[in-house]
Amino acid sequence: MGAMGGGRGRLLRRGLLPLCAALLLAGCASMPSSGEVRKVSEGQRADSDSQVRVFGIAPSPGENASDIVNGFLEATTSSESNFVTAKKYLSKQAKDRWKPNTGITVFSGELTPHEVSGIGRKAGETTTVTLSGTRAAVVDTKHAYQPEHGAFSTYFHLVKENNQWRIDGLPNGLVLSDSDFQRIYHSANMYYFAKLGPDEHPADGGTKETLVADPVYLRVQPDPLVSTVSALLGGPTDWLEPVVTTATPKGTQLDEKSPDQGVSLDDSQQLKVRLDHRADGLHGQRCTDLAAQLIATVQAQASAQLASAEVDHADGSTACTLHGSEALNNYGPENLIGTNPQPYFIEAAAQHRLMELTDDNEKGGTPKATPVTGPFGASKAYLDSVAVRRDQQVAAGVRSDGRNLVVGSLVTGQTFGKPVLTSNVKDGLSTPSWDGFDDLWVADRDPDSPKLMVLPKGTGAPVEVPVPDLVGRIQSLRVASDGVRIALVVKEGSGTRLELGRIVREGTEQHPEFSVTMLRTLTPAGEHMTSVSWAGASKLVVLDTEPGGAQQIEYISSDGSAGSALRGFSEAASVASSESQTTQLLASYNGTVYELPNDANWKQISPKGSNPVYPG
Repeated sequence: MGAMGGGRGRLLRRGLLPLCAALLLAGCASMPSSGEVRKVSEGQRADSDSQVRVFGIAPSPGENASDIVNGFLEATTSSESNFVTAKKYLSKQAKDRWKPNTGITVFSGELTPHEVSGIGRKAGETTTVTLSGTRAAVVDTKHAYQPEHGAFSTYFHLVKENNQWRIDGLPNGLVLSDSDFQRIYHSANMYYFAKLGPDEHPADGGTKETLVADPVYLRVQPDPLVSTVSALLGGPTDWLEPVVTTATPKGTQLDEKSPDQGVSLDDSQQLKVRLDHRADGLHGQRCTDLAAQLIATVQAQASAQLASAEVDHADGSTACTLHGSEALNNYGPENLIGTNPQPYFIEAAAQHRLMELTDDNEKGGTPKATPVTGPFGASKAYLDSVAVRRDQQVAAGVRSDGRNLVVGSLVTGQTFGKPVLTSNVKDGLSTPSWDGFDDLWVADRDPDSPKLMVLPKGTGAPVEVPVPDLVGRIQSLRVASDGVRIALVVKEGSGTRLELGRIVREGTEQHPEFSVTMLRTLTPAGEHMTSVSWAGASKLVVLDTEPGGAQQIEYISSDGSAGSALRGFSEAASVASSESQTTQLLASYNGTVYELPNDANWKQISPKGSNPVYPG
């Protein structure tokens, strides 16, 4: 039989009906409301912008088994969240057994069918249609996207009911083409609290809490509030769960018997969430923490700044209320990312000193930078690479031989002290990176003894970090401000790949322990990574070279879902961005640093330089 690609055109697109009510599904950003760069295909943009709703068509009399399977698959791509039309293709028994929300297989290309007539019952009354194709990704029951390339097959057993073919046996979940998946589902960040180990309860007696973005894919709904909050209450994805916590009491769901299915957002941007009886004991700080998670999660998709979040018990009583300003001040990303992060780079002149690009440059002209205060901005600094602490008061740099790591002030004129870490080989140390808790991360690329190191508070004794899943050698790294995610460029053989790891933080403040586990590969095989930087709550920007030699600057989600490329340079050396949504993209090319303002025209920075970085 032939390939099942475009099908029989059974789907009708009726009218221009709004897809968004209380929320605008334009992207996923960190709190507050400014949106991060969103990577979508042209197909996604077309469907999103036109706001077209799609409805399936019920089976027609006399259709053969393959037509029924094809019609069923098409009906599952409709805008009906309850799959009413799709279930018309199922037998009476299968309608009750089939569980569509248990996962998704995303395939690329077309599916090839093969039909085998059944044995038993009356001749011609049973048959099986098997479909085979190329799997691109899977989405699990917690809505987590995972690239998973390879061949796959699925089956549909059919029987005759009233002399019409109906599907009587099929796997749970959905099978969708990549284009249908992009149209029907959108990426959304859920927010959970990082497990910070000794950094969570520092010696000064305070408590540090930070929210971590956990990207998931949710089906597009006319009013997505319920699905968004329900996904948050369901808990973090399996990959992130070991390094985060949630304030939601175990098993808690929305009180769907209440008005608006338990979630409402009024014209004053006040969010109200009513929980079922499993949250009857929720109160105090734990309730406030849940309100912060709700604000961050809903705010990431909202069209306006949320004023507050109210959490209610099932009987309608108020468990707690958190104002949006309180959530921003106590849990907002600026608490770790830093306010107004400035870009830095290393001057190309003989001194190799650190330069800072400030906001007071003349608009429309060539952006200009000045040397920083302290030893990093002094003549003959001889820096190879640098990382600026997130408060922009301290920097760490690898000096010209690539062996010595130094830490110094950006606000005083002191000279460099003794190196805090030394590699045994020239160019052994990678560019360092600071997390949001002033811990300093760096890779030693010594071929005989490669290792990942962290210096607690930047000057503490270096601690070697186990990476049990690592195959190859770390070339460069960038740690997220939340302290529990780290992006690694890993070299194996002649190629490099981008991996994301979980940081497990244990031990005590005096004897901290770290490990990086469950590495997740984010880039396709054959690409060559040279630079990576965090570009939002769940986004990274990378400089990579595709098979065949074409170089591009690309945005990638931390779940590995498809990215999009930007106009860049054919021979760029590095790229830099920030988790803050107010910063510009930077790239170095041919001994010069460029920035990409909102007008999308690259601008050269003066003087010449290399290795652009933002704090972190």
